[in-house]
Amino acid sequence: MNIIHFSIFLLVAFNLGCGQKSKDTVVPVTPTETQRFSYLALGDSYTIGQSVKSEERFPVQLADSLQKAGYDVANVRIIAKTGWTTDELKAGIAATDIGDSTFSIVSLLIGVNNQFRGRPVDSYKPEFEALLTQAIAFAGGKKEHVFVVSIPDYACTPFGNGSASISAGVDEYNAANKAIAEQIGVSYFNITPISREGLNDSTLVAGDGLHPSGIQYARWVSLMWPIVSDMLK
Repeated sequence: MNIIHFSIFLLVAFNLGCGQKSKDTVVPVTPTETQRFSYLALGDSYTIGQSVKSEERFPVQLADSLQKAGYDVANVRIIAKTGWTTDELKAGIAATDIGDSTFSIVSLLIGVNNQFRGRPVDSYKPEFEALLTQAIAFAGGKKEHVFVVSIPDYACTPFGNGSASISAGVDEYNAANKAIAEQIGVSYFNITPISREGLNDSTLVAGDGLHPSGIQYARWVSLMWPIVSDMLK
């Protein structure tokens, strides 16, 4: 991962889709059981793991935790790119060869770049709902095998510098995606309180001063995996 230079952080920190190749990644995981499971992770920089090693990305750490619990998660497919908004994730999915593929579990974490670019939350809501509906289709129509992850609060990083307006914006977006997740009936993981420890605990922030560290992602996974493991039973 390239280190973000703060001299151009307004363009590079979230990349705004500028010039990066699509991060459609397949990460192999060593099988341990005869029943094989698959995982599709949809999102942006928080899903692709900007500025952390590939094994520290939260989808990979989650798959590893499931492996250790005795589940054979054969692969993790990640469709995400730093800087993506909801409409860009939709286009990114369409640009892959994923087609009508189905997966055992599907996660969705998207919206921070809509907020960062100052887009109104009312335009985010229908786009997020459409992506969540698509995520359920990728889970074979099983909404109980889909989960939404809240947006981290990037105000609580050196980049955000404790900005109250950023936190308020993130809260507004999270209220929207949580309401939609609950209305549709999918699991929702609120990892935002963990991210808000970042100003007081530098180990939770990656070296770029903006994105979560592998340590923070591990905290997310500790919250997720007991419920996600139940999805595979």
